[in-house]
Amino acid sequence: MSRSTSPHGAARACPSAASSVSAVATFVYVLPLRDDNPVRHPPVVTWLIVAACLAVFLFWQPTPFSDTNDDLEFSLRHAAIPCEVVEGRPLTVDEVVATFRFGDDSACDVGSAASPPFDAGKDVWLAVVVSMFLHGGVLHLAGNLLFLWVFGNNVEDRLGKVGFLLFYLAGGIVATAAHIAVGASSTVPVVGASGAIAAVMGAYLVWFPNAPVRTLIIITIIDVRAK
Repeated sequence: MSRSTSPHGAARACPSAASSVSAVATFVYVLPLRDDNPVRHPPVVTWLIVAACLAVFLFWQPTPFSDTNDDLEFSLRHAAIPCEVVEGRPLTVDEVVATFRFGDDSACDVGSAASPPFDAGKDVWLAVVVSMFLHGGVLHLAGNLLFLWVFGNNVEDRLGKVGFLLFYLAGGIVATAAHIAVGASSTVPVVGASGAIAAVMGAYLVWFPNAPVRTLIIITIIDVRAK
């Protein structure tokens, strides 16, 4: 142990590496509220996408304000799952059990080859599109729709209604493909419009880099321990 000498000549030990150390962490949350960037035409497609996401969340997903086994079963039947897309088939019962009972998030091809499909009628390709309209909770939904509401109208105005819809869907599909590329054996459902909305935000940044956006900035400072 290293030592230093006090002014009075007594040996003084440096703090042990095992000692707890306090630190301060700062979190910054940035939320766009509105932009000052007028449009020429009503953003009908943006409104319809927002309405579709709300309707799916409130009236189709089983228990939108809680997380139950019904929600899990719903996601397994309707959401995109990397293993399914790569293999071109629905998950088997053994793969589902390995994932959600035993915690193996990469259970692709786990179990018996004779294990039946969990949902034999699932269209794994259509699920890639359906996933863009599913959300995992209120905050997930609210965050995505806020960003789409603020930035989608101008991108739609630039691309036109059909062009914007195709761009939105393509952005979501590319984002899902990227997710699958880095986790092809994952057996966990993928839900949310984040990929499509990220594409919209990227287009907004390219086309309207100087548009003023009124933004709410929340700064939170908390004490944390390094150990």
